[in-house]
Amino acid sequence: AALLTLTRKRGAATYAQTLQNIPETQVTTLENGLRVASEESNQPTCTVGLWIEAGSRYEDAKTNGAGFFVEHMAFKGTKKRPGSAFEKEVESLGAHLNGYTSREQTAFYIKALSKDMPKVVELLSDLVQNCALEDSQIERERGVILQELKEMDSSLADVTLDYLHATAYQGTALARTVEGTTENIKRLTRADLASYVDTHFKAPRMVLAAAGGISHRELVDAAKQHFTGMPVTSKEGSVPALTPCRFTGSEIRARDDALPLAHIALAVEGPGWADPDNVVLNVANAIIGRYDRTFGGGKNQSSRLATLAMEHNLCHSFEPFNTSYSDTGLFGFHFVSDPLSIDDMMFCAQGEWMRLCTSTTESEVTRAKNYLRNAMVAQLDGTTRVCESIGSHLLHYGRRIPLEEWDARISAVDARMVRDVCSKYIYDKCPAIAAVGPIEQLFDYNRIRSAMYWIRL
Repeated sequence: AALLTLTRKRGAATYAQTLQNIPETQVTTLENGLRVASEESNQPTCTVGLWIEAGSRYEDAKTNGAGFFVEHMAFKGTKKRPGSAFEKEVESLGAHLNGYTSREQTAFYIKALSKDMPKVVELLSDLVQNCALEDSQIERERGVILQELKEMDSSLADVTLDYLHATAYQGTALARTVEGTTENIKRLTRADLASYVDTHFKAPRMVLAAAGGISHRELVDAAKQHFTGMPVTSKEGSVPALTPCRFTGSEIRARDDALPLAHIALAVEGPGWADPDNVVLNVANAIIGRYDRTFGGGKNQSSRLATLAMEHNLCHSFEPFNTSYSDTGLFGFHFVSDPLSIDDMMFCAQGEWMRLCTSTTESEVTRAKNYLRNAMVAQLDGTTRVCESIGSHLLHYGRRIPLEEWDARISAVDARMVRDVCSKYIYDKCPAIAAVGPIEQLFDYNRIRSAMYWIRL
């Protein structure tokens, strides 16, 4: 027993030691503009991925959904590996291949044994430079995507947040969904997909990121071997820039009394990725907390809103969010409630926002900062999360921000700062609202707007 205790103590590390012992992120930029970044560790596995500055925000109304379609096609064979040969080769390594598309970025990544890193880099290079886009595969995948769209419509939380974007950024690229419309998916041609790849899959818009038991020098050598010939610009010679997306205080209501529960999302305009106010707003969200009926804790939860929700049966769940983009963001909350509890839950949630602006306490901020530190250190679990952090940081901030720096930013937040920053973004601002389901009891917009400030006597 004494020996086991000794072993456990030897393997433990304090929070401060963990931050200090994180390997440095090494970054090398190739001549064609491709950024190669890695974090070495003694893991037997590695995750290598490509993070690309491309997404639905770069599409127009006619091509919306092209990036999502290309993501599906990327796994369906290349010019060197037609048909299912690409997937079979990945499986022969015992590797795991995945990818995703968002409004501002696209990613493809593979988790494999560290010794297979050069092969993984070659596979990723083939994927983005030689995507086959065969007509037969396009038609087959078109049906798959249409079925996915039907399934997504059943996720009312996702539908509500898409509606929130549609009303908050109406008339702009951020208002459109990542997946595109059914009409667009039926209409997109091979030429449309090929044009999307030619325009966006270029070296200066990419980050080749890796984490695990790999050598940065070997990663750079593999990148030079397989990515050096990648063009810098598209055939047209220009790369589309982001157009400004102006936030609008407005609402979308999709009433359906046949549904059992109402989904409500409310948000104000938040800051972009690089704005330092994001750290303070994340602390504010940690103060609000999150709640689900399945949680334990009851009325003893530290979140005041969660305690109210439990004691008065206000909702089934709620969760705050801070969704950032390059130059704007959505700071808000989403909740699910019974039809007759909507107004009570909205009243309490907006009251909590006002309390953040006027009477946040130091004890709440201390608890919230500890919560954020725990979430931050959890990013170290597994090579895939570290790799994603590297790729996303280089696209969003131009560098990998060390956890020590994040910790210093969190430590600098105090109650006064939370009150000031929340007042800047929340107090007396026009919100965007999206509501789906049996929402007859939801206050009209003017009533909700009037709860965005307190009359002080």
